[in-house]
Amino acid sequence: MKMSKTPENGDGEQNTTGLFPLFPTPATSISAISSAPQWLRNASFTTDLSVIDAAASTAPSLSDVEANEEDEEGDAGRSKRETNQPRVYNLIEEEEEEEGSESDDDRVKKKRGKKKKRKRDSDEYYTKPAKDYYLDTRPDPDNLAYGSIYRMNVPRYKLDNSQRGSELGSMKLYLRNRRGSMLEAEIDVNSLDGKAKSDNRYWYAKNAAMERNKNFRRIRLSAPRDAVDSSFDRFIPLEEGEAVQESEEEDVSVVGTSWEDEVLNKTREFNRQTRERPHDEKAWLAFADFQDKVSSMQSQKGVRLQTLEKKISILEKAFELNPDSEELLLALLKAYRSRDSADVLISRWEKALMQNSSSYKLWREFLRVVQGEFSRFKVSEVRKMYSYAIQALFSACSKRHRQMDATSEPLDSTLIQQELILVDMLVSLCRFEWQAGYRELATALFQAEMEYSIFSPSLLLSEQSKLRLFAHFWSSNGARVGEEGAFGWSLWLEKEEEQRQKMLKEESSDDNDVGGWTGWTEQLSDRKEDSSIATANPGEGDVNQEGLDEEMEDEDSRPEDDTEAMLKLLGIDVNAAASDEVKDTSTWVKWFEEEVSRDQNQWMPTRKAGEFSSVDEMGEREDEEQLSSLVLYEDINGYLFSLRSNEARLSLVYHFVDFFGAHISPWTSSNSLWWTEKLNSLETLSESMLENLRNVHGSLSKSDGANDFSLGSLLGGSNDMSMRTEMMKFLRNAILLCLNVFPRNYILEEALLVAEELFVTNMKTCEVATTPCQALAKRLLKSDRQDLLLCGVYAQREAASGNMKHARRIFDMALTSICGLPKELQDNAPLLYLWYAESEIANSCGSSLETESSSRAMHILCYLGSGLAYVPYTSQPSSMQILRARQGFREKLKKIQSIWSHGVTDDQSAALVCSAALFEELTNDLSGTVEILEHMFSSVLPGRRSQSHQLEILFNYYVRMLQRHQDDLTLSKLWKPISDGMQLYPFNPELYRALVDICNHRMTSHKLRMMFDDYSRKTPSVVVWLFALSYELSRGGSLHRIRGLFERALAQDTLNSSVILWRCYIAYEIDIAHNPSAARRIYFRAINACPWSKKLWLDGFGKLSSVLSAKEMSDLQEVMRDKELNIRTDIYEILLLQG
Repeated sequence: MKMSKTPENGDGEQNTTGLFPLFPTPATSISAISSAPQWLRNASFTTDLSVIDAAASTAPSLSDVEANEEDEEGDAGRSKRETNQPRVYNLIEEEEEEEGSESDDDRVKKKRGKKKKRKRDSDEYYTKPAKDYYLDTRPDPDNLAYGSIYRMNVPRYKLDNSQRGSELGSMKLYLRNRRGSMLEAEIDVNSLDGKAKSDNRYWYAKNAAMERNKNFRRIRLSAPRDAVDSSFDRFIPLEEGEAVQESEEEDVSVVGTSWEDEVLNKTREFNRQTRERPHDEKAWLAFADFQDKVSSMQSQKGVRLQTLEKKISILEKAFELNPDSEELLLALLKAYRSRDSADVLISRWEKALMQNSSSYKLWREFLRVVQGEFSRFKVSEVRKMYSYAIQALFSACSKRHRQMDATSEPLDSTLIQQELILVDMLVSLCRFEWQAGYRELATALFQAEMEYSIFSPSLLLSEQSKLRLFAHFWSSNGARVGEEGAFGWSLWLEKEEEQRQKMLKEESSDDNDVGGWTGWTEQLSDRKEDSSIATANPGEGDVNQEGLDEEMEDEDSRPEDDTEAMLKLLGIDVNAAASDEVKDTSTWVKWFEEEVSRDQNQWMPTRKAGEFSSVDEMGEREDEEQLSSLVLYEDINGYLFSLRSNEARLSLVYHFVDFFGAHISPWTSSNSLWWTEKLNSLETLSESMLENLRNVHGSLSKSDGANDFSLGSLLGGSNDMSMRTEMMKFLRNAILLCLNVFPRNYILEEALLVAEELFVTNMKTCEVATTPCQALAKRLLKSDRQDLLLCGVYAQREAASGNMKHARRIFDMALTSICGLPKELQDNAPLLYLWYAESEIANSCGSSLETESSSRAMHILCYLGSGLAYVPYTSQPSSMQILRARQGFREKLKKIQSIWSHGVTDDQSAALVCSAALFEELTNDLSGTVEILEHMFSSVLPGRRSQSHQLEILFNYYVRMLQRHQDDLTLSKLWKPISDGMQLYPFNPELYRALVDICNHRMTSHKLRMMFDDYSRKTPSVVVWLFALSYELSRGGSLHRIRGLFERALAQDTLNSSVILWRCYIAYEIDIAHNPSAARRIYFRAINACPWSKKLWLDGFGKLSSVLSAKEMSDLQEVMRDKELNIRTDIYEILLLQG
C-alpha cells in the first residue's frame, strides 16, 4: 500500500513520532530523524538501546497481561478489507495518558475495566503521494488507522532470572503451568450456559465441562448418500446440498441440537414408529437400546434406575403386543437381570420357559444365567436344568415327528433343525461336565447317546421300552463305543439273544433228564432244624451273639486306633481343623500338581462293577474313588433321546470327534450356534486356533519391534488331551465303528488317519520309515477298493509326511480307475483332482522343483477341465490341452452357477470352482482367478452364502490365494475381499490371520488397532479379542493397552463368562507384567464369573502360590467342594506322602 508524507500538527511543527511509535523519541534525536530518508524516519530505528531496558523494566507483569487477554482477544480481526485497491488513512489522534501521574491501583482498575473504544474516521483519506512509498507483503490496515501496531501483536518476553535463583524461577514456572492446565474441581457442569467462552485448548477443564453439559448444542455432520465409496473411511465428506446455508444479508448462525433435544426428538420418533407399526420388533428393540444410551449419560444412580424402569416398561408393552417374539422376551429377561434379585430372576425365567419350552435360545440363555450366578451355583442344580432342557426339546421333536408321516423321506427340514439343536444341547452338557471335573460322566454321556441313537436295534419299540432295553445293555459287561471289542448295541443285542436261546435249550434238555441227587435239599432241611434248635434256647444264643459282637467291635476298632497313632507319629492331627493342618503353600502346590495329573489320566468310566445297576446293589464293595469314576444307568437315562435324521446322527459323530481333540475338517459354518458356543466356552486353545495364532506371531516376529511373547505360550500350548495316547486309541476305535454306519465319509476317514498317526507316533519312540497310518489305510482300502476319497485322504497324509513319490502313485492309481466306477462315485472326482494339484503346489513351495510341480498341477487340472480319461504325467501340457480345459471349465462353472442360484451347494461343486481358479492362476494371471471366484460368489444370495460351510471353505481358499500374491497386489485389491469376508463370516479365525498378515506391512499399527476395535464393537466374539491380544503381545504393546483390551473384552455381556480370556488375563499379569497382586484380584473376579471351571480354580493354586496364603488355598478348596466340583485328590494323601 502507499503512504503519504507525515502531516503537521496544529502548532505548525512537524510530527516526528513516526508511523510506529514504539518508544518515546527524545528531543536530541529529531535532527537525526529529519535527515534520514522517509522510510527510515521511524523512531524505532534511531532510539537508543538503553531506552529498551527502561521500557522493559516499566512493562506490566505477565500476570497482568494474562488477566487482560480476555478483554483484548477480539481486537485482532475487527476490520475487513473492503476493496482490493490500496487505501490511504489519516491518523486518529488518541488521548495520551501520562503513566507517571497514575497510581498502581488506578492502572490495575483501568486494565481490568471495560475495553477502550477506538474511534475510526473512515471518511477522511490521505492524498496519494507522488513518491516515497513501499509495499507491505502482509498489510494490516488497522496499523495506519490507529497509527500503531496492535499491542497483542508485539512479542512478549520475560527476562530469564535462572542465574539469580533457579528454585524461585522454576517454582513460578510450575505455578503458571499449574494454573493453566489443572482441572477445576469446583466447576458446576449444569451451571454453564451458551455464553461460556473457551480461551484454551479443547481438552482443558472449561471445554471438557462444556462437552458434558446436556444443554450444549452440537452440529451433526454426516456424509452424503452419494458420496464416493471409501474402504478406509479416512474422512467424512461434508454435505453440500443438505447443509444449512448462511445468508449474506442476514447474519444467521447454524443452530445445533443439545443432548436433551436429541433425547426428546428420538423419543418422539420412536413413539411414532411403535404407534404406527406395533408389530415391528426391531423398532421396539431399538427403542429399548436407546434407553441404555440415555442411562449412560446419567451421573446419578436414581436417574439411571428410572431409565431402567422405563426400558422394562417399553419391553413389557412390546412383548404384550408380540407374545411370540423370542427376541423381545430375551431382551426383557436381560433387563430384569439388571433390576431383580437372583431368586426373582430365576422364577421369571422358569415362568417364561414353561410357556416357551421348545425355544433353544431361551434355554441356552437361561443355562448361562444359572451357571454364572455364583451365589446359587451348584453342579447338581445346573445338571438338573440341562436335563429339563433336553427333555423339553426332545418333546418338541417328538411332537413334530408325530404331526408328520413317520415313514416320509426325506424328513422335514424343521425336524432336522430341531434334532441338530438337540445335539448341540447335549454337547454343551458334556462340555459343562468335563469342565466341572466330571470327565468320566462326559465320556459316558457321549458313549450312551451314540449307542442309543446310532447303533440302536431296528425294532419298533416305544421310547420307554427302548430305554428299558438299553438299561440292560448299559448295566452289562458289553464293550461300548471307543472301547476294545465294541461292535455296537444292535449287534451286542443279537449276540446276547443267541446266547440266551442256547441257554434256554440247555436248560430244557436238563429238565427232561429223570433222576438226580437230592442231597442239597436234605442239607437245607438240616439247616432249618439247627435254626429251630437255636431259637429254642434264646438266652444262650443271645449271650454268645453279644460276645461275638463285642469281639468283632474290638477287632474293628484296632485298625482305626493304629491309623490314628500312625497319623500322630507323622505329625498329623485328625481332629484338627483344615486350616491348622496345612501351613505351607508348597503342600497345596503339590496337591495341585497331583490333581492336574489325575484329571488328565482319569477320563474313562470304569467297568469293574458292570454287573450292578444301582448304587444300593453295590453296597460297600467299591470304594469312593471307584464309585466316582463309575457311571451308572441312573446317571445318564435322563439325557437320552432318539435321532431319526442322518444329518443329526452324523453331527453327533462330528461333535464327538471334535470334543476329544482329533483333527477334523470343517463341517459347519462359523456362523452356526454351535461354533459360537464352542468359542465362548473355550478353556484352552484348540489346535486349529493355536496354529492360526502361531502364524500371526511368526509374521509379526519378522517386523521391527517384535516381541518373543505369544498368546499360545501363556497357557502352555494347546489342549492336553490332543496328544495323549489312550485318547487317540479311543478315538480310533470309535471312528472305525462309526464308519460301518457312515461309509465312505472322507471327513471321518481323515480324522481316523490323523488319530492313528498320533497314536502310533506316541507308542513308538524310534523313527519309522513309513507313514504311521499306512497299515490302517491299506487295511481299509483292502476292504473297500472303490473308496476314492479314502485314497485321496491317504495320499494327502503321505504327501504331508514327505513321501511325495508314494503319494503320486496313490493319486494316479485312484484317478486312472475312475472310469470303471459307478456314476455316484465318479462325482467325487473333483475333490481328488483338487487334492492332487494342491499337494503338488505345496510340495513346490520353497524348493527348486517349482516349475516341475506347477507343470504337474497344470497336467492334473487339464484332465479335470477337459473331462478326458486321466493319464499319468509325462511332459508339460500343450497349448491345445490348456485351451480345451479352459473351455471345459467355463461350461462346468455355468452349470454350477445355475445350481448355486437355487441355494444348493456341496463339496464337489466347491472343489470344482477351486480347481478352475487354480487352473486360471497357473495358466493365465491372477485377475482371471479373482474374476472367476467373485462371479461365483455373486450367484449366491448373501444370506445363504453366510450359512454354507462349503462357500466359507471356498472363501478361505480365495484369501489364501491373495496372501500368496500380496506382493503383486495393491492394498485396495487385498482389502476389499477381506472386508467382505469379515461381514459374511465375522467369527472365522483364518480371516483374522489374513487380516494381520496383510495389514501388518501395509498399514500403521494404529489403523489395524482401529479395525480390531471396530470389529469388537460390531460382532463381539472371543476370536476378535484373541487376535487383537496376540497382535499386541507379539508387537510388544504397552501394559496399559493390553490391560485395557482385557477389561473391554470381559466387560461385554457375552464374553464375561469366557474362561480362556480370564485365564489369559491372569497368566499375562503373572508371566509378562509380573504383577501378582493384580493377578490375585483378577483371579477372584474370574471364579466369581465362571464358578463351573475347575481348571480356572486350579490356576489359583498353580500360578498364585506366591500371593495366596495356605489359609486362603484351604478356603478355596472348601468352596470348590461346596460348589460340587469334582476333586480327585485329598489333602491327606499329600500329607502322607510328605510324612
